[in-house]
Amino acid sequence: MADEPTPRRPRSWSDIPADIAGLVLRLLPAHADRARFAAVGAPPRGSGPFYSPPYDEPFRFPGFGFAGYKATCGSRLVFPRDDGCFLVNPFTGATVTLPALSSVRLRPPNAVAKYDQQGTAYPVTWMHIHNSEHLHISKLILCSPNLAAAIVGDGHIGQILVCKLGGLSWSVRAYDMVKNFQDMAFYQGKLYAIANYDEDLLVVNISQDQSTGDPQVSKIGQAIKGEPFHSVWHEFGTMDILANKKLYLVESHGSLLMIRRKIWCWSKQASDTDPEASRPIVAGPNEFEVFKADFEQSRWVKMTTLGDEQVLFLGRRCSRAMSVSQYGMSGDQIFFLDDEEENLKQYYYSTEITSFCVCDMRDGQVDSPLPKASWKRCDEMRPVAWLFPQD
Repeated sequence: MADEPTPRRPRSWSDIPADIAGLVLRLLPAHADRARFAAVGAPPRGSGPFYSPPYDEPFRFPGFGFAGYKATCGSRLVFPRDDGCFLVNPFTGATVTLPALSSVRLRPPNAVAKYDQQGTAYPVTWMHIHNSEHLHISKLILCSPNLAAAIVGDGHIGQILVCKLGGLSWSVRAYDMVKNFQDMAFYQGKLYAIANYDEDLLVVNISQDQSTGDPQVSKIGQAIKGEPFHSVWHEFGTMDILANKKLYLVESHGSLLMIRRKIWCWSKQASDTDPEASRPIVAGPNEFEVFKADFEQSRWVKMTTLGDEQVLFLGRRCSRAMSVSQYGMSGDQIFFLDDEEENLKQYYYSTEITSFCVCDMRDGQVDSPLPKASWKRCDEMRPVAWLFPQD
């Protein structure tokens, strides 16, 4: 008697190869549809909620665990680990591997931390921060198939590192002074960065290491001289008010934009009876200014509109400009995140729960979808960031 054929397991969406699934995802017009496809197409190994504007309900990737990611890069989540830095697309599972932060090639190779006669580190360089237990990636971008760039630092200060995809090490200019780099963008074949204090647009020149062929930063120059906004404390009744500043770089409609975000903060004035009492600084309203890079005149030009179909998504880890008419959303708006992190905290919030907010460029009004889309602040295991599945 012939053996009975072994029953075959019913085929499911989870059997689709990752490359085919990626093609299907690119053909789906709405981000929510891509989320639903990903949820059907992968076996459960963990979960992580996310929101897809303009929808209010949370979505989940049953096939992918979010815990442990520290940044985003377009459509990828960034997982820095001891054996490498892994960029994972949660929609398809495709992974790009970069070197670990512990593997950095110094320029010059014999660089050491230097101190003056009083034992003070000045200028502070990569050599003074590279062993910090708080070293982290605050921004990472894939510039080309052969070039990745990252802002890596400790607290508010950091340095720009570069490497090639699949390479063995990052490269850094070891004696360059660290800066409070706010953002970085790859625009028309060049890498640009901006720091908080002076708002100068810096161009990061990349060359090739003659011995290894790996990319390296050859020089950092100035492309635009900034006219920075500097805030001072103002008295208002019984409160002192100050604007904290954050800067973002975004390419939009073929132009490079700088967005200056002001977070108006307040603190109770010092008491005459207890002048040493704690005075927490609390975040208040947000205000935005948008500038376009004029490279011919080497200046920032203020803009009053983004355009009827254009929206900016701003976040410390990842930002993007998008045309949104196909998604049924209004343009000329800025979607933004609080971007707070425990090791970078400059101020506090009056509430523990937060959400993304929206600034209408036409009147400057800021709105929030709370309580429909919300989460707890400062969850270091799941930092809040934008993810763009079109990449």
